[in-house]
Amino acid sequence: MRHGAAGLRPKLKLEAMARPPTRTASTWIAAGVLAALAGCSVTPIYQRPDGAIPASWSHAPNAAADAVTSAPSEWWRAFGSPELDALVARGLAGGFDLRIALHRLEQARGRAKMAGAARYPSLDAGAGASRSGPGAAGKSGVTLQGGIDLDAWGRNGAIASSALSLAEAARFDADAVKASLAGAIAGTYFQALSLNERVRLAGLIAEDTRKTLQLVETQARLGAASQLEVEQQRNVLQTVEAGIPLLAQQRDQAIGDLAVLLGTVPEGLQLAAQDLATVRVPDVAADAPADAIARLPQVRSAEEQLKAANFDVGAARAAFLPALSLTATLGAAFNPAQALWSVAGSVLQPLFDGGLRQGQLRVDRAHAEELVVTYRKAIAQALQLAESQMQLAAATREAERLDQAAVTSAQRALELARVRLQHGATDFLTVLVSERTLYQAEDTALQIRLQRLQATVGLFGALGSGQPVLGADASPAVPVAHNSNTRGTP
Repeated sequence: MRHGAAGLRPKLKLEAMARPPTRTASTWIAAGVLAALAGCSVTPIYQRPDGAIPASWSHAPNAAADAVTSAPSEWWRAFGSPELDALVARGLAGGFDLRIALHRLEQARGRAKMAGAARYPSLDAGAGASRSGPGAAGKSGVTLQGGIDLDAWGRNGAIASSALSLAEAARFDADAVKASLAGAIAGTYFQALSLNERVRLAGLIAEDTRKTLQLVETQARLGAASQLEVEQQRNVLQTVEAGIPLLAQQRDQAIGDLAVLLGTVPEGLQLAAQDLATVRVPDVAADAPADAIARLPQVRSAEEQLKAANFDVGAARAAFLPALSLTATLGAAFNPAQALWSVAGSVLQPLFDGGLRQGQLRVDRAHAEELVVTYRKAIAQALQLAESQMQLAAATREAERLDQAAVTSAQRALELARVRLQHGATDFLTVLVSERTLYQAEDTALQIRLQRLQATVGLFGALGSGQPVLGADASPAVPVAHNSNTRGTP
């Protein structure tokens, strides 16, 4: 972000120098005035009034007595999977995305350090030697030169504070990447196990279908079944077998994706667990919306960016005012009698820049207004995401309960149909329909189980789980937009 005017423009420069200067009263008065002006600032005061955050959720889950709070630092342990715990720890130690975010954070901190350098005096040392002609004695000496921008209107301080706020935003961005990475590892791990279980289920269904085909073929040889029924059962077997390679490919793809999330190559990653049997689905007790929103790093990052924009406005306003600086030089030759020193003060007032400073101020004000809306949007999106995840968690829990009952009924129906077929009490079509119904119910149950696990992972993320809890005075609030009636003046 560029601050103030730049380029070639007329300036009025007032400068007084003396070698050595006389320590008169006017010298000290001028220095005192410059120092007093250095305490002024034209940066707007940042305000955070109360925001429109509801007191309660519209779809808060009916958590059981043993429900897990939404604020644990390591929420993934609530699923009871030691392998998942190890995978998340591995990903947080070496995941690609997290390492990228940490490097970006270090860059932002470096830029903040650079931006803050102008608030401090500069000091340079030099040495030189000269000789005027043949036979003349050479001269040599050393010099020290220092200077300081008095930052009369707080421009340097505003630029430094803006960079610090952006560094804080980068820190929260890294926290958001960390939370997203943990959620992605958990969700992908569950997906890999679910697909592996579906591959195993498809193999079992294929085996049962193959046995039924053998039974129908026997009945056809005895005249109790037709060739049409044989071909229908063979078609069912072939359909089930055709789906197994596709499911296996999806499982391998999920394992490869998991490896990349962990910060490694896909080859060689093996999972100890083979299914979701040992993974439990925790109930999540959601705390108050204000507490959840206050933990979300994306909301906190949006606010830090808004603070930075507010400081940018202050820096742009300060560019309209005179720049005050002091410089001092001390030079000494090897002969102490030739020591020289000087002190200079200067006031630089830009007079005309073709609208450059006014344009910069307009840009910074509009940017600050934009980030006010962005911040409001971040809060609204966070509330909506949390509500949606609560609804999804409740819906998948109810769907899993109903589908488990459907699986039980389908198993009983198939058993009865096979017994009746062996005794000639029913036709083959009834067995065929029962087989397909059971396969669909069991496969659907596995998919719903995965959806419920992933919905719970998403709910932890939407509630800011794993993030530090802020104090009551740090609760986020929707800030007031900058007053638009001052656009015509700095």
